[in-house]
Amino acid sequence: MNRDQLQKFVQYLITVHHTEVLPTAQKLADEILSQNSEINQVHGAPDPTAGASIDDENCWHLDEEQVQEQVKLFLSQGGYHGSGKQLNLLFAKVREMLKMRDSNGARMLTLITEQFMADPRLSLWRQQGTAMTDKYRQLWDELGALWMCIVLNPHCKLEQKASWLKQLKKWNSVDVCPWEDGNHGSELPNLTNALPQGANANQDSSNRPHRTVFTRAIEACDLHWQDSHLQHIISSDLYTNYCYHDDTENSLFDSRGWPLWHEHVPTACARVDALRSHGYPREALRLAIAIVNTLRRQQQKQLEMFRTQKKELLHKSITSITNLEGWVGHPLDPVGTLFSSLMEACHTEEENFPGFSDFTENMGQCKSLEYQHLPAHKFLEEGESYLTLAVEVALIGLGQQRIMPDGLYTQEKVCRNEEQLISKLQEIELDDTLVKIFRKQAVFLLEAGPYSGLGEIIHRESVPMHTFAKYLFTSLLPHDAEFAYRIALRAMRLLVLESTAPTGDLTRPHHIASVVPNRYPRWFTLSHIESQQCELASTMLTAAKGDVLRLETVLESIQKNIHSSSHIFKLAQDAFKIATLMDSLPDITLLKVSLELGLQVMRMTLSTLNWRRREMVRWLVTCATEVGVYALDSIMQSWFTLFTPTEATSIVATTVMSNSTIVRLHLDCHQQEKLASSARTLALQCAMKDPQNCALSALTLCEKDHIAFETAYQIVLDAATTGMSYTQLFTIARYMEHRGYPMRAYKLATLAMTHLNLSYNQDTHPAINDVLWACALSHSLGKNELAAIIPLVVKSVKCATVLSDILRRCTLTTPGMVGLHGRRNSGKLMSLDKAPLRQLLDATIGAYINTTHSRLTHISPRHYSEFIEFLSKARETFLMAHDGHIQFTQFIDNLKQIYKGKKKLMMLVRERFG
Repeated sequence: MNRDQLQKFVQYLITVHHTEVLPTAQKLADEILSQNSEINQVHGAPDPTAGASIDDENCWHLDEEQVQEQVKLFLSQGGYHGSGKQLNLLFAKVREMLKMRDSNGARMLTLITEQFMADPRLSLWRQQGTAMTDKYRQLWDELGALWMCIVLNPHCKLEQKASWLKQLKKWNSVDVCPWEDGNHGSELPNLTNALPQGANANQDSSNRPHRTVFTRAIEACDLHWQDSHLQHIISSDLYTNYCYHDDTENSLFDSRGWPLWHEHVPTACARVDALRSHGYPREALRLAIAIVNTLRRQQQKQLEMFRTQKKELLHKSITSITNLEGWVGHPLDPVGTLFSSLMEACHTEEENFPGFSDFTENMGQCKSLEYQHLPAHKFLEEGESYLTLAVEVALIGLGQQRIMPDGLYTQEKVCRNEEQLISKLQEIELDDTLVKIFRKQAVFLLEAGPYSGLGEIIHRESVPMHTFAKYLFTSLLPHDAEFAYRIALRAMRLLVLESTAPTGDLTRPHHIASVVPNRYPRWFTLSHIESQQCELASTMLTAAKGDVLRLETVLESIQKNIHSSSHIFKLAQDAFKIATLMDSLPDITLLKVSLELGLQVMRMTLSTLNWRRREMVRWLVTCATEVGVYALDSIMQSWFTLFTPTEATSIVATTVMSNSTIVRLHLDCHQQEKLASSARTLALQCAMKDPQNCALSALTLCEKDHIAFETAYQIVLDAATTGMSYTQLFTIARYMEHRGYPMRAYKLATLAMTHLNLSYNQDTHPAINDVLWACALSHSLGKNELAAIIPLVVKSVKCATVLSDILRRCTLTTPGMVGLHGRRNSGKLMSLDKAPLRQLLDATIGAYINTTHSRLTHISPRHYSEFIEFLSKARETFLMAHDGHIQFTQFIDNLKQIYKGKKKLMMLVRERFG
């Protein structure tokens, strides 16, 4: 621009934005007009439109206030309305800035962290001792991981690192700063701070240092990149030493002369993450390959070492865990970092590799369009690629023997991390090259002793391998079934639930004091783990259909390793479904497996309460029916080890004897009789054991066999005096009458009456119908039977209305007039003046008198008219006696005298009764 244009430009700029820039413009004008101002000492002026110089760090303008406001807003929404997603986008923005090497990345993360630390919920949760939500915990994890990346920036200046360290230490010291393992004081500290046994072993856990989400970043401030071996690894694809023969554990090169990097694996992987994050993908890849090669070499060495000591270790049942922090579920996610770095390399190489199309013909196209096996990097074996390396490192990490960490959050994280990694592996299609790697790792996992979660002996608190083994099993099954089953069967164990599991020589002093040696520690995710174990077993059962030997092996494994009845029941049902699929004949071996598991469930839940028990029993009978008549017979013969007496009679025997079962099994007469005989034997045994609940079922089941029926009836009589309630006895008595045994019904009814007690005010008691029925039955049998039951009624029933009802019925017809066979007896009505009806009449009048007094002690005016009606009913009964009129008048006079204070009521009594 020429001078005029520039002048115009400045004036317009100031006019348009006068509110924002006027003070600045005046200040600048003053400085330009002042002779010796700083601005006049400098030649030229900055040109913001020209872009940064080639050496400058990128540095965009960062609207700090806006960042703070946004984070504050998202946090205040507490994870609702997609605020978690928004915060993750901010974190992604920080990663993007780091990749562009924009120095504002660290500044932006500082602003975000300050808002996170100021979140009022932190102190609230700490006071209440409640846990953060999972989503919120994951945001804190990401925050910690990002700081780790920032302080590991390979090109940051020392003073920069010092200021970050100061800032991190400040946050770290705030008492509400979240802990890495997600606990709130109620839990024990993370393993990395487990103190050695000895003097401090029993130190109070609250004084032990806790790792916060910033601890690892603070520790990482001590790490540097000056190591010359490390510099060589990351800066060159050609760094080798073929003359190197030092084959000790920490040697710098392997036997092929390729570089190795021995550093605590999570730390080494954090370096890879930092290199990737700061825009050094090539360097990150070189270090990743050196780490993977180191891991593979260690794996080989461990295998050789274990093979030499194997006999002795197995003999002593000793296992040790070499690293207390597992890599899967680790806060720094080392395996995930290596895996994604290598997978990323698969994609980028594809785009940048000039002669790639020529290679694919020689390589053979990988089936998956996503990932290609790329031409080998300098430090890969022949036929290996970034893809094969990524898969191998995932398998190494997933198979590592590791201890279940403390606390719900960290345990859930182990599951989540494992599942995420497996789902990424599942996207990759297995070809021959990858199957070779699977086989190689499978051998290692099965034979490498304490380094593998699938070793022969593992620590009882090892993280179980069920989820991983299920993935290995399904992947290997089409290629090498033998190996697939070996792995899955080995993985089935869940030692934490077994009392005899080896505890190993793991020094883990802060775990729950071993007052109860076999009490398993707090495995918060145990139910999830058990369901994964069940899934693994179900997968094997499905695959083994039709193979007798394999099915037997899987069955043994389930019976030995699964401790939860509901999971065994689920497997029994799964096996049943697979065995009876519609398209083919039932697989009888699998059906038997299903039945075996069902029987095991019955035995396990027999003495413990289980809300699904009825469903389980019904299901078992269905399953046994499918297996065949001998299975049904067998469960009835051994009913007492499987069922309660009630279940055996009301569900098992009843179902077996039903028509539908006979039709389903196409039974001939001989087979029907054999089953019926077993059912009767069972019924009598159950009736002896539990007459209250089984007597009626036993009688029903024995109906068709005279001797058995007699036996069952005798059992009921024997139990009637001691163990049975009037309800049960009345029910059986009515059944006897219905079956055409009136005298037996009468006998049981009289026994029932001796157990009954109806007080004066129980005029709606459910047993009233039974009493009326019993009296009607006695009446129909004849005078003697009625005479025998009335004293029992008088003794048991004190309720006036019930007694008057019985009395009325007895006076209307002649006892035994219409016998059960329909012949008429020439009888007369019974006299009310003679026993037994006189006794009943007196008792009824007595009951009315007692009830009247009882009602009058607590009567309120609103019940007066009801009471007068009650007295009218009483009068009807009084009048049945020959001197009833006089008795009733005396009774009323008596009332007027005693209750003369209740004036209004007595006036009503006079009005009605004189």
